[in-house]
Amino acid sequence: MAAALLRSTMQYNASVAGAGDAAAFRRVEMATPLIAGLTVAAAALAGRYSIQAWNAYKARPVVPRMRKFYEGGFQPTMTRREAGLILGVRENAHPEKVKEAHKKVMVANHPDAGGSHYLASKINEAKDILLGKTKGGGRSKV
Repeated sequence: MAAALLRSTMQYNASVAGAGDAAAFRRVEMATPLIAGLTVAAAALAGRYSIQAWNAYKARPVVPRMRKFYEGGFQPTMTRREAGLILGVRENAHPEKVKEAHKKVMVANHPDAGGSHYLASKINEAKDILLGKTKGGGRSKV
């Protein structure tokens, strides 16, 4: 469309100005395919580099966005703070949230699924402490 508009404008100018402008019109007419070709080549290069960038973006390592579970040794007597860290909840979390977190962590570490009996007992102990089911002053049943 732009080429047709340019061509009609140049034809009008050539008819008004005379024969000298007809050569200029031919030069513009010959340059139009060149400009179109360069535009197509630039679009192809931009598409190629966009695909390469997208593939590099997809191939990058996945960084977990979730907070990690507690990584550390256990204290001789489990505290509410340590219990919260083990389950990944706050010390004063709602009992439903504690139960949900316990289930999630226990599924990942259950002895029947290849987990450790020791870790399962610590996870259960953490749940009991946060729900207030332990006997004594923060001492565990284990």
